[in-house]
Amino acid sequence: MERGNTKQEILEASLELFSVQGFEATSISQIAGAVGIRKASLYSHFENKQAILDALVKDVLEQYVEHSIFAKADWDQYEAAEDKPALTPDAAAQMILGQVRYILHDPHISRARKMLVIEQFQNPELAKLQTKQNYSDVMHYFTGLVKYLIRHDVLTEDDPAIMAAQLCLPVSTWINLCDREPDREAEVMDLISRHIQQFFKVYRLETR
Repeated sequence: MERGNTKQEILEASLELFSVQGFEATSISQIAGAVGIRKASLYSHFENKQAILDALVKDVLEQYVEHSIFAKADWDQYEAAEDKPALTPDAAAQMILGQVRYILHDPHISRARKMLVIEQFQNPELAKLQTKQNYSDVMHYFTGLVKYLIRHDVLTEDDPAIMAAQLCLPVSTWINLCDREPDREAEVMDLISRHIQQFFKVYRLETR
């Protein structure tokens, strides 16, 4: 007998399977078995496996836009805000660490990220999505952050894109490490915090 929202259960089971063994290696029978329904029942909700993937990608994009600081960064709007907090090294570290914790611990986002890592070499559309979410948007966010801090005489003026890469790309590497070895999260969080402090130490504008 079907339970609750079967369509959502199909999506959740599919995401779990896709994030572990990939889209191609996952069968409709496996998905139906994970949900506890017959294949015929699954086909009453989705025409085929591709339709499931399409629905997952749509859901991933919606979740990303809603929750990711990288997707909705607007440094001009931040600059215009009257009650904005000062972006000190400690504040920047807490903001970035909070986003990293969300990325690592939200089950939906974590599984979606792992699915994209697997499927980026098989599916051109997912490869584009992987590049957007895990490189282009991240670089855009941190380049905007660096430019903002340069304008406000917090950081010395240099190449903003290179400074942003120096700040954010090691964090992406450490997130990937946590995906492979979750027990190293405490170590990674400490490294990220120290990394951000070091970045500000290197580029902080010296006041006379």
